[in-house]
Amino acid sequence: MAQYDYLIVGAGLYGAVFAHEAKAAGKRVLVIDKRPNIGGNVYTEPVEGIQVHVYGAHIFHTSSKEVWDYVNRFSVFNRFTNSPVANYRGELYSLPFNMYTFNKMWGVVTPEEAAAKIAEQRKEITGEPKNLEEQAISLVGRDIFEKLVKGYTEKQWGRDCKELPAFIIRRLPVRLTFDNNYFNALYQGIPVGGYTRLVENMLDGIEVHLNCDYLENRETLDALAEKVLYTGPIDAFYGFCLGTLQYRSVRFETELLDMSNFQGNAAVNYTDRETPWTRIIEHKWFTFGKDENGNDLPKTVISREYSAEWKPGDEPYYPVNDERNGALYRAYKDLSDREEKVVFGGRLGEYKYYDMDQVIAAALVKSRQLLAQA
Repeated sequence: MAQYDYLIVGAGLYGAVFAHEAKAAGKRVLVIDKRPNIGGNVYTEPVEGIQVHVYGAHIFHTSSKEVWDYVNRFSVFNRFTNSPVANYRGELYSLPFNMYTFNKMWGVVTPEEAAAKIAEQRKEITGEPKNLEEQAISLVGRDIFEKLVKGYTEKQWGRDCKELPAFIIRRLPVRLTFDNNYFNALYQGIPVGGYTRLVENMLDGIEVHLNCDYLENRETLDALAEKVLYTGPIDAFYGFCLGTLQYRSVRFETELLDMSNFQGNAAVNYTDRETPWTRIIEHKWFTFGKDENGNDLPKTVISREYSAEWKPGDEPYYPVNDERNGALYRAYKDLSDREEKVVFGGRLGEYKYYDMDQVIAAALVKSRQLLAQA
């Protein structure tokens, strides 16, 4: 008889939710992760009282009451609202595109004036948009495209907007109101004490082994459990036998600064092509510039983010959802569907971009399916 009912490969949100549900159902669970820490890409660590989002900014938002109630079992959430700012060559604009943006861009004051200006500029695109540039202009006009979309998008994807498919920007949020809230979600916030504590609480009472590489020790680890939940890259699981799935990656330059305020906002996007980074995160503003006890933080930590083409050894962030990669993933999915012992899940296991609430919802669905069969 195996020592565990479930071996869970990956201590990120998907693995942690599944592990918690399996343990609650009375199952014997072992969680492993090749990193030295739990939390996956939501991992946070304290620096001078500031919870630093080590793998990029994570702002929890959802319209699912079930998911919101679930995460609030493991952490108290603050009332942080994501209101990023765009910096185009020193000009500052509100995001998402709203009346503050249009007033700064064109001097318009009323929603009617703003709508007319956008409608006038959309006219240059006739027929079905053939690429991302045409798609964006057809939605928001030339001026907003040039200043707030073009450079940022080209840095993100490493390609000219004319070379990117139109479907990447199916829609761009245009608000004819003075609403700076980036997300259209009922619930939003950051867990007090950081995401690492949230995941720690999910994994409370569960055996966790870190610095443990599943793919290097697969035979030994598989023998420990009746079932395996694998949240790593699906192509790596199969030794890249059909080819390598592509991702975009992100590189971070993080600095501790001896000042109390660097940019006055959690996120500032740099939308010109010349600035090499895509955005700067100032982590302390996720908690309103205060520590967990409500004390002002005298220093600040910033992270410059650089988008990069992924190569083996880099952290994979964003799946490249084009035809080639879609077809390759489906081929790997066909292989995975034949597995009797191993179940695949999460961003890398399903080659799918997930928001955090979607990860949690998917893990809850999968855990219920598997635990009902047990």
